[in-house]
Amino acid sequence: MNELKRTPLYEIHRSLNAKLVDFGGWEMPIQYPSGIIAEHLAVRTGVGLFDVSHMGEFNVKGKGAYEFIDGIVPSNLAKIANNQAMYSALLNEKGTFIDDLLIYRYSQDHFLLVVNASNIEKDFLWLTSQLKSNDVELTNISSETGLLAIQGPKTVEILSPVIKHDLKQIPYYHFLPTQLAGVDILLSRTGYTGEDGFEIYCPSSSCEDLWTYLSNLSPIVKPAGLGARNTLRLEARMSLYGHEIDDSTNPFEAGLKWIIDMDKPQFMGKQALVEIASKPLSSKLVGFKTLEKRDIPRDGMIIYSSDGPVGRVTSAGPSPTTKENIGLAYVPLLLSSIGSRLEIDIRGRRAPIELVKVPFYQRKRS
Repeated sequence: MNELKRTPLYEIHRSLNAKLVDFGGWEMPIQYPSGIIAEHLAVRTGVGLFDVSHMGEFNVKGKGAYEFIDGIVPSNLAKIANNQAMYSALLNEKGTFIDDLLIYRYSQDHFLLVVNASNIEKDFLWLTSQLKSNDVELTNISSETGLLAIQGPKTVEILSPVIKHDLKQIPYYHFLPTQLAGVDILLSRTGYTGEDGFEIYCPSSSCEDLWTYLSNLSPIVKPAGLGARNTLRLEARMSLYGHEIDDSTNPFEAGLKWIIDMDKPQFMGKQALVEIASKPLSSKLVGFKTLEKRDIPRDGMIIYSSDGPVGRVTSAGPSPTTKENIGLAYVPLLLSSIGSRLEIDIRGRRAPIELVKVPFYQRKRS
């Protein structure tokens, strides 16, 4: 058995008595003694602090950097300016997902790609195989890069006194290089919780100091583990690789058509997507809730219509914010209308579910 990888904050998690689990080959905190619900609600009402240093980061530099990335991703790279980020995907020739990722544009000649932890090696090898020009330098900087996420409606209030910039002037999905506690960081107004907040990229050697510094800014800054991160992103209907998206799903059925620019002359997977788009979808990712409080859905459960099994649950569980049992699932297009009633198999018992509008939770924006 391969030894689990650890982030620079492993010892801090141990000192906080976090419950550590195997997550994509990393030994990560699933929760702290306060519990997943308390951590979830701390992010929805105050500030939560996450260790996401297991994520992967690749630098792409050189005169051919823009053309290289634009020729791979289905999104239109021209739509983001310097110091702006974009959510996109790496697709294969079948038009299905190798991974989803964030693209940070420093300049025409310099980008940062952020990929999922479990896919770092796979993604880097694939990207390397796509290099056709000596004008592009691709570097895996994952091991030397730490990443903290500070999320919640009071994040700006907490961070403003210690950042030499007006945080209210940083738009969503924009970033800037700055300093925090004397450390050079990249401060990005992005996140995976459905709340306002920032992600902080820093040298891995500075992770412990920055975690401690941020934790001490206010008593309302609470550590939050991957359990709360999962319930938060589910409420916000954010996809997770290996659940909602993988190499068997395409962006259309996953509800991610908006990341694709079919007017681009060419990108990886375009020919397959043209063919897929020319036909009715066979399935669609939908949101649902159970109709009985006692019925708690879980990942992987089978969904039934009166004719038999018709779909599967990709992510599900109790929602701490809405107090309902919610989930995402793939079902046939003909059964995907909001308000439709289906059933879910819970340990051999059929429980009624209703398809509902997503996201399940959306924050109020000022």
